[in-house]
Amino acid sequence: MSDRSWLGAVTHLRAVREAGVLVTLAAVRGHAPRDAGAKLVVGATRTWGSIGGGNVEAVAIDRARALLGAAGAAPVLFTLELSDKAPLRHGVQCCGGSVTVLLEPLPVVPAVAVFGVGHVGLELARILARHDIELHLVDTRPEQLADARLAALADAVAGVHVHQVAVMPEIVLGELAAGTHVLIMTHDHAEDFALCDAVLRGGEFGSIGLIGSAGKWARFRTRLVAQGHDEAAIARITTPIGLADIRGKEPAAIAVGVAADLLRRFELETDAARTVAMDARP
Repeated sequence: MSDRSWLGAVTHLRAVREAGVLVTLAAVRGHAPRDAGAKLVVGATRTWGSIGGGNVEAVAIDRARALLGAAGAAPVLFTLELSDKAPLRHGVQCCGGSVTVLLEPLPVVPAVAVFGVGHVGLELARILARHDIELHLVDTRPEQLADARLAALADAVAGVHVHQVAVMPEIVLGELAAGTHVLIMTHDHAEDFALCDAVLRGGEFGSIGLIGSAGKWARFRTRLVAQGHDEAAIARITTPIGLADIRGKEPAAIAVGVAADLLRRFELETDAARTVAMDARP
């Protein structure tokens, strides 16, 4: 397995929104199976790369898996002696040296899909791109996703994924990882309705937001009922979007309110995950 396979593994775990742990041989003294800098990525069901196999790797994997369920876990540093006299759970490893291992949790980052990168969508993308999230931008109009228009996102902290589709933007829903927050704000009410209908028919999404007036939502509700959606399903869609206290109608003002509401949702998700992890501890 390539020494750089760990980098692809980190990218993969982030994209599918699965937690992991990056394991690094931080220091090596004496003889050891691998040199300092060797890396291993540990997921819930598999691993990528290697720090040398044997007891040291088995112990690292055990400790890494213990971190997977600990929301907000901090990095861990520990040292193992590779001696036949050391009490080793996973067998003798008598290279004669010692290794210091660093475990760095790779948390699940939030994911947001913005359908419609018009005036509001672009302003929202500018704000969200400054945060450590996975950001999906979807539009049927090529000019809205042109490189020159998205140049403001060139130094984004977020992982930015651009989806230009000729028709039926709802097909992108099938490409989104579970838990992705969906914002529907296209230029076309027909596209908006198709997305509302599709997002309620399948997929494990986070929050679902729709931009628009009360009149637009009233018409959509009637049509969604006619399409067979029950009240509980329809209630998953939030409209209007953003913070009610921010009443400005300028694109930037709307974007600030929507982004603030999303950031609050991210914090609630983190708090909920931390509570579940603490409740699961023996």
